[in-house]
Amino acid sequence: MRLLATSLLVGLLGITLTQCGSSANGPAPLCDTTCLKDTIRFRGDHVSNPEVALAPTNCQADTVLWTYEGMGVNRKIGLKSIMGQLVPIQPSHARCVFDGNKKAWLFFNDCATGRGYQVKLPYDKKESISVRSSGINSIDPKFDIDPDMLAYTDRGNIYVEHLKKGTSAMMTFKELVPIDYDHIHDHIDSVKIRPNKIWVRIKIQDQWKELEKNIDL
Repeated sequence: MRLLATSLLVGLLGITLTQCGSSANGPAPLCDTTCLKDTIRFRGDHVSNPEVALAPTNCQADTVLWTYEGMGVNRKIGLKSIMGQLVPIQPSHARCVFDGNKKAWLFFNDCATGRGYQVKLPYDKKESISVRSSGINSIDPKFDIDPDMLAYTDRGNIYVEHLKKGTSAMMTFKELVPIDYDHIHDHIDSVKIRPNKIWVRIKIQDQWKELEKNIDL
């Protein structure tokens, strides 16, 4: 009886370890998914000291706050209300780019899947918040992007913007690519984005291809 109980315990432990560990065939987590306890803060270099903060509850970042000196009131919104869900975020895989005290761009990647998110946070309440969940963020080590630029895809094209100049460009894949944003490297291996060029290594119809386009941003 004792032998049977021991065997069952070993079997249960094996199942638990298999479920909690990463699959041999699945992607490894992009970053640590342990409990987030401290607020993640970013500050711009404008004289009014603009700030963006990600505040956690129950181990996950669930609220974003942004303000600057003299603004009068903090802007605040729940991430779930604008994203539809919460994702595990760590300070090492989040960044922020400020456009003076006009707006801030918050970039972060889901630590579990690597999916990239981009949130535009205008300081003026008359302007709308916007969220993209198909971001190609430089937080991912295989995505080399100029620090003043952003990139994202809609499965048929790659779009880039210069955050401080307000200019933009795009490059088409010439067909729809079935990209799963939670497993983006299945189809987009790597990118390099500069103000004068877009380069991407992408799988199209089961073949890896390198596409590039000269731009002027």
